Amino acid sequence: MKNLSYIFIALGALIAFYGESLKNTFILIGGIVLLMVGVYRLSKKIPSKYDDDNDNN
Repeated sequence: MKNLSYIFIALGALIAFYGESLKNTFILIGGIVLLMVGVYRLSKKIPSKYDDDNDNN
């Protein structure tokens, strides 16, 4: 599953660069959306630094 997120990020970046070079806004937005989906899927698995079982108070 993590590899799929990396693929989304790489594909999204490539599509966004391609859309920018063509000056096509819809392709650019599609690439950015795909990039953000990949980043979101990857960041969902990172635990919060505030979810600490140790209470230092």
